[in-house]
Amino acid sequence: MGPADQKDFSFEEWAALAREDGEAFERRRQQLIESMLAAAPERMQRRLRGLQFQIDLERERAGTPLGVAVRLNSMMWSSFADLRDALAGVGESVPQQPRMPEAGAQLIPFPKRS
Repeated sequence: MGPADQKDFSFEEWAALAREDGEAFERRRQQLIESMLAAAPERMQRRLRGLQFQIDLERERAGTPLGVAVRLNSMMWSSFADLRDALAGVGESVPQQPRMPEAGAQLIPFPKRS
């Protein structure tokens, strides 16, 4: 399955493969990850491979599927918080253009429907 085949992803197929043949599941998972990384723009590949390395380490450390989910969820929220903080800092460092004073507006009442 390559990047173009993402629309053909079947959760049921993957879940069955994981239950029936864990080694085949892992090989297929690695192949899919590698094809996705190879399809990424070259300028992003090093960073994506580093992220995948971190994900794989967390998967090894967790020991259980639930543990993996918890650890990866924590990674995701930590990354989100870093992004939020970075974006908040951007607004402070960029001079804001003065806002034009708002002109007075006239409110138009709408008749009540019966």
